[in-house]
Amino acid sequence: MSSSKEAMVRDWPGGIVQVKVPLPFSLKWVNSYLIPDEKGYTLVDPGLHTDEAVQAWDAALASKSIRIGDIHTILLTHQHPDHYGLAGWFQARTGAPVYISEHSYAYTQRLWGDDQGGLFARELTKLYAEHGMPQERLDEIGPHLADFAAKVSPQPAVTFLESGQSFFIGGSAWHMIDAPGHARGQLCFYEPTNKWMLCGDQVLPNITPNISVVPGENHDQLQQFLDSLQSLCDYEVELAFPGHRDPFTNFRERIGELAAHHERRLNQIVDLIQEETHTGYTLCMRLFGERIAGNTHNLRFAMSETLAHLYHLEHQGRIGSAMRDGQLRYTAV
Repeated sequence: MSSSKEAMVRDWPGGIVQVKVPLPFSLKWVNSYLIPDEKGYTLVDPGLHTDEAVQAWDAALASKSIRIGDIHTILLTHQHPDHYGLAGWFQARTGAPVYISEHSYAYTQRLWGDDQGGLFARELTKLYAEHGMPQERLDEIGPHLADFAAKVSPQPAVTFLESGQSFFIGGSAWHMIDAPGHARGQLCFYEPTNKWMLCGDQVLPNITPNISVVPGENHDQLQQFLDSLQSLCDYEVELAFPGHRDPFTNFRERIGELAAHHERRLNQIVDLIQEETHTGYTLCMRLFGERIAGNTHNLRFAMSETLAHLYHLEHQGRIGSAMRDGQLRYTAV
């Protein structure tokens, strides 16, 4: 945690408090938000359950003279552990209900339910093996995923949300918007009076949201993401509150930049495959660099995002694929 409270806590219009909860990844922190009303606070996306995060929360609440019992509602934009992990910890200390979409919660149970993610890890390892990942890297996937169980415990009792409806936060009705692609079941929340958007990880400033193939889910997550971006353009947003980096104002402009980024990446992949046949893994190494193989967390994100682009290109008919010696290889058409 930064030694500067000011670096970890920042005030925004409407009394919204941004808390930068530290992460043990290259992202450095995830944004949580405390949104006030006459009863206390709604807590949005509390962060990953680590000792450092708990210490950061103690300091953040103390710096704003907020008691933990003042938190009456816990709201999750989506299920990824850096957003979901402390929900149960906060619920145990506040008694607050935890709200999440049904699809998002189903994913948490695949990874951290009674099976503790064993089946999911096997499915993901099998997927990566089919796309050419070397055995020494495959052996790291299961233990890496299992390491997250402690970082999302205790798990909360939840109440489901549905897109298309409204949810009251800070005394105002926020419209819930289905925002798939980065995470199935992710919700964005739009407050039309002030034109504010809680956008989770769907629209981020400065960095691009990860778009990953997930075993057992729709095989064109990238198309879902691009369609979602298009629908989000319909909203007039004066201030967007993202899951990472700082709140920003150029919402529609940023959506255009994200769409353009993926178009460039798709064209780059087609060019690489026209030069030579690739597996998903060799292409991942070309796109992200060989050094990424030394960090299992980053490699998993890079590999799954590479596959998302490959699946999208194949659905578009811009590339082809064939199984050779037990591995799927992508070719030009």
